Amino acid sequence: MHQSLTRLLRWFLALHLCIGMAFAAEPSLLAEAQTEPSEKISSAVAAMEQIRKSLDDADAPETLQALSEKSLKTKRDADAAVTALEPLLKQLDARIAQLGPVAEGVVEDSEIRVQRKELDALRSDLDSSIKRGKLLSIEAQQTSDSIEKMRTQQFNAQIARKVASPLSPSLWKQFAEHVPVDLQRVAGLYRQGQTSFAAAIEKQGWSTPLLGLLGALVLMFPLRMWLRHAGRQFAMSEKAPDARLRRTGLAVWLLLVGTLLPGLASLVFIECLRSIDAIAPRLESVADAWIKSSFVAAFFLSVSACMLTPKHPSWRLLNIDDVAAPALTRFAWGAAFMTWFAMLLNALSIAARTSAVTTVALDGLIALTYVALIATVLVTLKKQRQRHNAMAEEKAQNTESGHPVQRGGWLMLAWLGGHITVLAALIAALLGYLNFSVFVATQMVWITVVVLATTLFMKFADDFFTWLLSAESRSGRAIAQGTGIRAARVEQAGVLLSALVRVALLLVGLAALTAPFGNSSSLLSMGDSVAQGLTIGGTVLKPFAVVRAIVVAVIGWTIFSTLQHWLVETYLPRTELDIGARNSISTVARYVGITLAVLWTLAALGIGFEKLALVASALSVGIGFGLQAITQNFVSGLILLAERPVKIGDRVRIGDQVGDIRRISVRATEIQTDDKSTLIVPNSELITKSVQNLTMDGALGRISMAFSVPLSTDIVRLKSIVLGIYAAHEAVLENPVPAMYVDSINGSVVNITSFGHVSSPRNVYGTRSDLLFELLKQTAEQGIALVSATDIHLIRDPVAAAAPISEVQTKSDPV
Repeated sequence: MHQSLTRLLRWFLALHLCIGMAFAAEPSLLAEAQTEPSEKISSAVAAMEQIRKSLDDADAPETLQALSEKSLKTKRDADAAVTALEPLLKQLDARIAQLGPVAEGVVEDSEIRVQRKELDALRSDLDSSIKRGKLLSIEAQQTSDSIEKMRTQQFNAQIARKVASPLSPSLWKQFAEHVPVDLQRVAGLYRQGQTSFAAAIEKQGWSTPLLGLLGALVLMFPLRMWLRHAGRQFAMSEKAPDARLRRTGLAVWLLLVGTLLPGLASLVFIECLRSIDAIAPRLESVADAWIKSSFVAAFFLSVSACMLTPKHPSWRLLNIDDVAAPALTRFAWGAAFMTWFAMLLNALSIAARTSAVTTVALDGLIALTYVALIATVLVTLKKQRQRHNAMAEEKAQNTESGHPVQRGGWLMLAWLGGHITVLAALIAALLGYLNFSVFVATQMVWITVVVLATTLFMKFADDFFTWLLSAESRSGRAIAQGTGIRAARVEQAGVLLSALVRVALLLVGLAALTAPFGNSSSLLSMGDSVAQGLTIGGTVLKPFAVVRAIVVAVIGWTIFSTLQHWLVETYLPRTELDIGARNSISTVARYVGITLAVLWTLAALGIGFEKLALVASALSVGIGFGLQAITQNFVSGLILLAERPVKIGDRVRIGDQVGDIRRISVRATEIQTDDKSTLIVPNSELITKSVQNLTMDGALGRISMAFSVPLSTDIVRLKSIVLGIYAAHEAVLENPVPAMYVDSINGSVVNITSFGHVSSPRNVYGTRSDLLFELLKQTAEQGIALVSATDIHLIRDPVAAAAPISEVQTKSDPV
């Protein structure tokens, strides 16, 4: 006994030590988890301080854009740190709540006091760090907004700046005076680049530049051409989807290949030069402009090539004829080259620090070149419209129809927008607003390319998702078979998904259209806000959580549908349960599965059960008033499925309607009447009102035949005939025994009632008809008259003229 107590005391001591060590280790673990987010907040504070210092001397648009992006990065870091620290604060609050308040007059254990002190200090540090992070996030957002305002003001001032008109001789005189100096500056920049390149080659050799050049050439020519050819071969093969998706899919493939590979070729070559320090510091911005302009120019060319396809008219997505397509492709090459040249020339001018007069003169030449390109495009579109109108009029004359000539809406918009752009750019250039002229011309080109690219991606998204979830595709059939959803519902899901993706692409296109106006950082900020989620009450709905919830909903629906199908088709038919019990079990299982799937989806969305309870309590008032009848029917349906006063297959009478129960759901019950129509009865009617179940517990069907015979009839012989008729029919049961009763004697008539039973109320009508046929036959053969009630006839004598004589004649008419 003493040894047992000793062991027990040792066990309690060890447990106490383990718990104490765990409690002591918990604050240290929380402190370690707090370290990284707190350091991130401190780094963000230092970065924000550096941004404020740099903002005082920043005036160039590129510098302001870089500071705005750094400010948004600081905001993201602060938000991420706060998100990481808030769960730690909740853990600390829970731990402090476990310790509870210190009671008066009670001296705590020294370990508890130390833990309480450590937890309080750690909570204070956490709370301070979270507040610093939130304050820093707000400050970074405000700084980014102020920078964007400065950029917008600079942009407006630059656009509205007026210089000498290109028609003015003074502009070109000043340009001629500054050209030699600017050429010397460019030559000096070239010498710096040559010196850096020669020094790098002398130190590192030619292997890296040649390797970068080789990689760029491989990306630009063999790989790009092979990928384009492979895409066309796949589009023309039988493995590709239907014709509509083939066209848009091939166009998107050509756009991606044509945009990425030339840009990546430039990136590979420039990065190889940077790896050996072959680029002079002042030429770094020029190298970045080279890469960026390569991507933009390749994008321009790819959009025009995949939409126009001058060599493959059958793949063309625009309503352009074979004459205009090659010409528009050449103009697209010109616009792409001008864009590439203008971006590179601007970076070179900034790096070489050329004079403002030279920059203005070059901008004027670029603007006039853009105007000339747009004018030639308008001429080409005008000629196509004339050809189209002529062909339409000729066709209308040949068919002798009075339909008006239809004109392409987008062609009219392009024609109108192009003329407005040319007119505005020319007037602005002649008046000296060269920056505005260049901006209008370049924006016309940019808007055209973005609209074409957005249209292409929207068409591809529509074709892809409608094909992916169509009844003809493998994926659509697999989803329909796996989830048990009808093919039409799967196609509807494809249409909805296509609409959502197209709306998202449209928003991206609008953001791309507004990006040149100097608000790219604002768009990034909006993207960050969307990525962080939408706060509804105390719940944050993030895009990833929404996608995860959709995936969970699909998986949950698939699992429970599979279990429902197994339960109904495999397990329940092998049990001894009747069809009504099987229907009750399958129905309850179905709604339980739906409930669990919904709860699982809400949990994946981040909505806890306690919030569902709040929502349910808030909806209880609405349920009490507006949804009372629906709730009553729902509860009544559950009662019907549980108690089963009526079940599938029962024959019931409700009022004057008789029929068989075919389906019981949680809202209503479907009853098929004898005329094959369906009577839908709310479940509350079956619970609160009188319902006659004609087949419950093996109920028999009773046949009643009532008729009358004259008073002189041999009743004994009649009884033998009637009971013989009952006994001769195979459907009439021997037990209960058929019986015949004299119901009453009315004057000269004896009223007879007879009863027999059949196995089911459903057999009453047909068996009763057979018995009546046999009764009529045998009474006629035996000379027994069947009579009806006494009739009174009033007969007027047509011969009497003076006073009518009424004669009452009473007779018994044989039936």
